[in-house]
Amino acid sequence: MPKGRITVDTKVHFGQPCIAGTRIPVYAVLELVQAGIPFEEIVSRYYPDLTVEDVKACIRYATELIKSEEIHLAPNPPDEVPR
Repeated sequence: MPKGRITVDTKVHFGQPCIAGTRIPVYAVLELVQAGIPFEEIVSRYYPDLTVEDVKACIRYATELIKSEEIHLAPNPPDEVPR
């Protein structure tokens, strides 16, 4: 996880990950990235308290979270044909 840039505090946004030193949740930044808004515009227009490195840290955080996720697949029943 991006050390120091992303924090989790149960007293801020119900424990949602936020950019350190702000109340800006990671998901809010990621929604703007998903919408195709350039990093520089996210910082200048939406969140002037952030840096481009903060935006990149949100992406790294999400990537690391997905990479560490465990996936458990149920076996196919014997009569079901695998796809």
